[in-house]
Amino acid sequence: MLDADTRDIIQEGYRKFLETRGLQARLGQKQMVAAIANSLSDDDADKRLSVIEAGTGTGKTVGYLIAALPIARALKKTVVVSTGTIALQEQLIHKDIPELLEACDWDYSCALVKGRGRYACNLRMEQCLDSIKAKDAGLFLFEDEQQFNPNAQTETLFREMSDALEDGTWNGDRDSWDTHIKDIEWSALTVDRRQCSGRRCRFVNQCPFFKARTDLEESDCIVANHDLVMADLALGGGAILPPPEDCIYICDEGHRLGDTAIRHFGAQCRINSTLTWLERIPKQCKGQAPIFGKDTALAEQLPRIEKEAAKITELLSMAYPLLKEQMDKADDYEGIYRFSHGDVGTAIRDIATQITQHTSGWLGRLEVLEDSLNEALSDKQYPVATPDIELFYQQAGTWLSGAERLLALWDRLHKELQQGNMPMACWLKLDDTGGGNVDISVNASPIQAAEILRERLWGSCYGAVLTSATLRSLGNFNTLQRETGVPDSAHFLSVVGAFDYAKAASLRVPSDAVEGNNVDDHTQHIVDNIESMVEKKTGTLVLFSSRRQMQQVHEELPNDLVKLILIQGQYSNREMVRLHKERIDQGSTSVLFGLASFAEGVDLPGDYCRHVVIAKLPFAVPNEPLQQALAEWIEARGGNSFFDISLPLASLRLIQACGRLLRTESDTGTVTILDKRLLTKRYGKQLLDALPPFRRELGYE
Repeated sequence: MLDADTRDIIQEGYRKFLETRGLQARLGQKQMVAAIANSLSDDDADKRLSVIEAGTGTGKTVGYLIAALPIARALKKTVVVSTGTIALQEQLIHKDIPELLEACDWDYSCALVKGRGRYACNLRMEQCLDSIKAKDAGLFLFEDEQQFNPNAQTETLFREMSDALEDGTWNGDRDSWDTHIKDIEWSALTVDRRQCSGRRCRFVNQCPFFKARTDLEESDCIVANHDLVMADLALGGGAILPPPEDCIYICDEGHRLGDTAIRHFGAQCRINSTLTWLERIPKQCKGQAPIFGKDTALAEQLPRIEKEAAKITELLSMAYPLLKEQMDKADDYEGIYRFSHGDVGTAIRDIATQITQHTSGWLGRLEVLEDSLNEALSDKQYPVATPDIELFYQQAGTWLSGAERLLALWDRLHKELQQGNMPMACWLKLDDTGGGNVDISVNASPIQAAEILRERLWGSCYGAVLTSATLRSLGNFNTLQRETGVPDSAHFLSVVGAFDYAKAASLRVPSDAVEGNNVDDHTQHIVDNIESMVEKKTGTLVLFSSRRQMQQVHEELPNDLVKLILIQGQYSNREMVRLHKERIDQGSTSVLFGLASFAEGVDLPGDYCRHVVIAKLPFAVPNEPLQQALAEWIEARGGNSFFDISLPLASLRLIQACGRLLRTESDTGTVTILDKRLLTKRYGKQLLDALPPFRRELGYE
């Protein structure tokens, strides 16, 4: 139960916030504050989870922080705000949270946390600069790990970064460097957790990653992202962030949480790439043997590591023709072969069992090697130069990471499905690796994240809030619960946004619209009518569900109209939005043609978007292995995959697409949906009823 002192802090903080910012209290925001405060103060642990759909304009960041921060301090817990993107992390830590704390006159401390890969490694920086010198001398330091072939421009960049780290003008965060850094350049400067020697590193006191971690220990609020939270939970919790039982998680952009968990807990192995990597190991072991010859115990480990790597190489080579045989059955267009019900068959399962056994043993040997190298780094009298130990430590770390990835995949493939359990999705895919080369990737993934999140997050944390502007589909939270494992005991709430939808905008479905599944006629209808829908001297956003249809429409339009259009793929999404806004600011007409990524998260207030045109109902094309596997499982249990999966997902996507129109309280405009199925199919009314209460013009001439 919420104690009186904490309640007073929340109420006074909210009053000060409104007064300082000159705002009126919003009903939805007040409801959100109250719901979160009551949920987090519940004595029943099963009820300390609230799911809140907060419509655009609610001010959900204020809503969840006003309630959560005082309660967390009273309970001696840490608030972990998890977002869907690093961009939103930056906005929260640099703008939204400081403004809130200042307005409330609160002294809570906040820290930004990112994955290790977002920070430069001082040791790698030194090694890269040494590598450049070595390359000039005909030597090479990183041939085993990556194609690091720096030019003069790269050398200049690295020296500037090194100087900035040394003089404190840069904190080592990739996102805070003032110019673009290519991925190949950045990857040379980072390490993963297996390559990092932690407190034994001679740069630990200057390490950007560890400096950022130090801030976490004394912070009331940590701003993370979903990927980082999943990484921490995969390690058991408490490895990167505080232990879950000491955290109140706020999952902003919560509609992305399930997909993030699935992606994070999936596994993949590219056969030829892995073989190439494994085949280098004998040479690498032989190269290290003379350097570490005086450490007999360590040197004796190398032939065993080499032998086990050779055995795994042999087994993968044996697996390749079995996989190729299945791959030959694949759809030529997609280049994907999915194993029905996740059953890879006896032959592949048998060899997967052998790969799992040998990889598990190899991983154990590599961990012994890691321990030996840790001891070497700590021993001031060790007979090998520290830079040589550091290089081998990173090389061994690469082996360890590779072994863990191998084990994660093949361990999934060798297990037979227990009757009644949800299967893994397992599939093969032809990957283009460049230069006309292809590789077979083997993939295994959970088809839903419900059990993972139920066990690792909801069942482990002190409390949580799951929120987003769009969480319901078809007017309920059922799909969200199925995808994320949120229990029935949670508090569910949907609060309206700040808009008068009926006054601000209209929703139109023209009477001559064509059903979206009649592809050719539907495409022609768009071509014939799109010009009349373009708003003059303002912005129009046209959203397509199919890249092919988007391109066909674009190709058939007259040149005068094409000149006004920015089509996805022509530029990056960010550059498209910038150019679009620039045109509008200059008093010109501009049209954006976009796909799913433009239907979510794109912010085009005012004249930047007065008309959203949705080409057709956003039903997912059932060619993704995960979607196919989920549909197959539901059908096998007597369900209907269209009504259980496709329709709710289309509802969610349609709501998100319509949400691109009104971004501020002063916005006005029109949403037009060019798919007659909204009027002719029985499910059309369900989809319409779930949309915001725009003024309706259905079947207009």
